[in-house]
Order: sequence, then structure tokens, then C-alpha cells
Amino acid sequence: MKRLLMLAVALAATPLLAQGPIAVPRRPLPDGPVAMETAEQRIRVTVLKGFAHPWSLAFLPGGDILVTERNAGRLRIVRNGVLDPQPISGVPAVYGAGLAGLMEVVLHPKFADNRLVYLSYIKDLGNKAHTPVLIRARLDGMALTNVQQLFVATDIFTGPAAGSAMTFGPDGRLYLVVGGANDAVAQRLDAYSGKVLRFNDDGSVPPDNPFVGRAGAKPEIWSYGHRNMIGLTVHPGTGAIWESENGPQGGDEVNIIRKGANYGWPIVSYGRTYEGPRVSDSPYKEGMEVPHIVWIPSIAASGLTFYSGDRFPRWKGNLFVGGLQYGRIANTGQLHRVVFNENGDEIRREALLTDLRQRIRNVRQGPDGLLYVLTDEDDGALLKLEPAE
Repeated sequence: MKRLLMLAVALAATPLLAQGPIAVPRRPLPDGPVAMETAEQRIRVTVLKGFAHPWSLAFLPGGDILVTERNAGRLRIVRNGVLDPQPISGVPAVYGAGLAGLMEVVLHPKFADNRLVYLSYIKDLGNKAHTPVLIRARLDGMALTNVQQLFVATDIFTGPAAGSAMTFGPDGRLYLVVGGANDAVAQRLDAYSGKVLRFNDDGSVPPDNPFVGRAGAKPEIWSYGHRNMIGLTVHPGTGAIWESENGPQGGDEVNIIRKGANYGWPIVSYGRTYEGPRVSDSPYKEGMEVPHIVWIPSIAASGLTFYSGDRFPRWKGNLFVGGLQYGRIANTGQLHRVVFNENGDEIRREALLTDLRQRIRNVRQGPDGLLYVLTDEDDGALLKLEPAE
């Protein structure tokens, strides 16, 4: 009996991480459209397969869709719901290991006139070292031409890749995140990790960036104190930049990004370390921004977008946030819908697409007013969400 008691105590003290990955059974995606019930809208989900770990998507004039494939470093195009088997040429070689590779794709605000496309990717520095890079190129048919390197982070990463989401703001500036800040480097203004950066469309530094001219500070920094940012989007009403950010174990955040603001990592957090203890004694501190939305447990928050179309009238103004997994259990990805009141305060949220058991990497509203979702899997897919009568 004494030996059994000692064994039970030892097992209880064994860290969960030592027991190996925890997962629920995976399910293959359906080949045909599937109807789903949600709290306020019945939807139909159409599945387009043929992607390998897609990361980002952008809509071309006319409705064609550009999609990045992370590890393979490929830029793909979807025309009339059909994936072209031939990738777009001209993409630089990427460091495609683990969570690294070809990341974000965004169009210049005047793309219809200049055909300019922006890509962020992870560059190989040798010996498993890597760093984020920003390029701009012209899209000519099925090729990128006049490829220009606009920015290379001087930070050197050897662990998980830094998220490199991008968006153009209403001010015409390009916002780029450099994540991967697992320690106090996020508080240092002489490093890019854990920061939101802001550029002119040619990669130069706007003179009104908050740390321009400060000794020892990177002039591209717009905000700091972030951990690992994954998504950026623009609020359709206020024009504010909203950002999604992974906590460690719990404490995933959505933040409203403000000029020169400190978002607290790793001094304050709602999360716990992967071993269990809290990251900080208090989740907030004077002089540091409080998250607008928090997830406990974490959802491994990914891309996000506001819905502003007319096809889902009950969802207008809602924020959609992708989730790769729930509570650190694999095959539990979700798409979260967050509802706000007239003051912008959260009043409810709903988890969608849970039955698919897919890692939800990104979500965007298309020019047709529908929602498009990417699944981050070896056999990844583009999901189209539309109303089901």
C-alpha cells in the first residue's frame, strides 16, 4: 500500500508536458459543403483543399485570392474557386522549418494602379538561426518582379519563428509585427522582437514614429511589450489597429495598438508558464496597456478580422479570431466570434467550426461579403463561410 501511495504521488507530481502531446482524434475535412448551426446564423462551409500549411490570404481585384504556404515558401492563387497548381514565381527562398517560412501577404492600397504586393518571411541565417524580412514586389501575371528588400530585423532567432503579420492602416502606413519575444527583450527599445513596427510604403521610417531620434531605440517601433503577435487588422469604424497575441499557457490577448504604448510582456500577463506558475503576480501595472480581450485557457490566437459586410447582417461589427487549439489540446482549433456593445465593450463570444477539429490559422472578409478561413495543416484548406437558408 505504501508503494502504491508513493507511486500515485510521483505520478501526480509528473509535469503534464512529460506525458507527451495531448490530443483529441482528428477528423478529415469533408469534400462537399457542410451546413452548421451557430447561435445567430446558420452557415454553409465549402472546403477547397490542396494547400500545405497556408498562413495568409489577400483578395485581388476581381476576387482572385493569393495564399501563402508557410513551410514550402510558395505563393498560390485561387481563381473562381479553383487552386492553380502552379505557384507564383519570384518568391525568395525562405527558412521553412517548424513555424517559420513564408508568412503574410498584403496588397498596396493602390494595387489596382501599381500591382505592388508585400510579403513577410523568415530568412535563413545558418546554424538554425533566422530573422524576419519584409519585401515588396510587382505582381505580373504568375510572377513577382522587381523584388525589393525593404526591412531585415537585426534580431537573431534560434527558437520558434517570430510572427510577421502586416496590415496597411488608414494613415497609409504599413504595420508589421515581430513576435517571438519569450523574455524581457520585448521591453527593450534597441531590439525588434516583441514590437509592432511602422513603415512608409517604401520601407522608410515615418518621422512621426514615437521613438525617432531617441538614442538606442529602433526608429521603426510603434508599440512594444508584446510576446508573440500573430494577427493585425483595422477596425472599420475607428481605424484603430487591433492585434492578436499568444500568451504562454493562457493569457492570449487582443490589443488595440496605440502609439508608443507598452503592452507589458513579460512584466505583466494573465498567463502561466508552461510549467504551471503564473507569469506575474498581477496582470496589470500602471503605465502599461490592459488587453481588450483575454482568453483563459488559451486558444493559440491567430489571424483576426472585423466583419463589415451585408451577407451576415447579424454578425456586422463582430470580430473574428482564429484559434489553433483550445487549452493546449491538439485538434481543437476554433474560430471565435466576439460581439461588442455600442461602446466597444465585449458582451459575448462564440466558438465556431469546432466540429472540424482544424487548426484555424487566419480569417478574412472577401469582397463578396463572405468569410474565408485558412486551416494550418499538412493537408490545409481554404474554407468559405456563407449563409445557409
